[in-house]
Amino acid sequence: MTQRYGMTIPFDGIPLGEQRDLIVELEDLGYTDVWSAESDGADGFTPLTLASVWAPSLRLGTAIIPAFTRGPACMAQSVGALAQAAPGRFVLGLGTSSNVIVEGWNGIPFERPYEHTRDMVRFLRAAMTGEKVSQEFDSFTVRGFRLKVLPPEPVPILVAALREGMLRLAGREGDGAIINWLSADDVKTVAPVVQGASRDGAEKEIVARIFVAPTADADTVRAMGKFAIAAYLNVPVYAAFHEWLGRGDVLAPMWQKWKDGDRKGAIDVIPDSLVDELIVHGPPEACREHIQRYVDNGVDTPALALLPFGIDTRQAIRDLAPR
Repeated sequence: MTQRYGMTIPFDGIPLGEQRDLIVELEDLGYTDVWSAESDGADGFTPLTLASVWAPSLRLGTAIIPAFTRGPACMAQSVGALAQAAPGRFVLGLGTSSNVIVEGWNGIPFERPYEHTRDMVRFLRAAMTGEKVSQEFDSFTVRGFRLKVLPPEPVPILVAALREGMLRLAGREGDGAIINWLSADDVKTVAPVVQGASRDGAEKEIVARIFVAPTADADTVRAMGKFAIAAYLNVPVYAAFHEWLGRGDVLAPMWQKWKDGDRKGAIDVIPDSLVDELIVHGPPEACREHIQRYVDNGVDTPALALLPFGIDTRQAIRDLAPR
């Protein structure tokens, strides 16, 4: 597997149309990939479409597009269109997302997430061939759909995965996995599950979205990082993930206070050590060494996500650039 090095776009606090210089500089600095996300900011495809024109050597990936928030045909159209716009450079990262985003924000029942994600992968594999798809999947039915904007090359599909079921799905039916909110040491638990599920023994790509704050101001990172950890790790899918990873005892006090409605108390009981595990921070060279630990433990593509903790975006992408 080729070692790659990516950055999450778009950058916070800068209008999309004003990010061209930053995206071009990523390419000039040796970054190989840009990865988008989709929650409450820009959609996952528009920033990549801009980047496909501004920086024509970069690989484009989504980390992630929720499997629930587009119907099957609409999903296939979005994937096919971007794959045609950037031939051979687009990777689809697809996942369940969470009940907060799917049900709370989009009004779509968050039911049978494993089956729905698996079925979307299977549907897209069929649709991308140009064949007419008429099939009853376990979680939805498609009748008579044929995609008319076909990718000139196969589009790799990576599955966002936390626990064993989705990790095995990523290895068995996907081209790899996207992992998120875990420590460098956790990769040693997660990556072998993906690789072990490969049907033909082929190596699967492991992409890790890694939150980074290249600053020596540890107090600020830890204070603000606890807010981010509380926001994510109280979502049921992430809570279950970290319990599976063995952090149940560490996180139990936070979970209980959050359940009791004591948000401040929940943040206060998060230990500094947990922030240090889940968020890469410190002087740039220390950050680079920490990121390398993810790679050493099985990550093929670090997808860095800059946290807006008082850092200068342009300087940060320079400080963290591959060398």
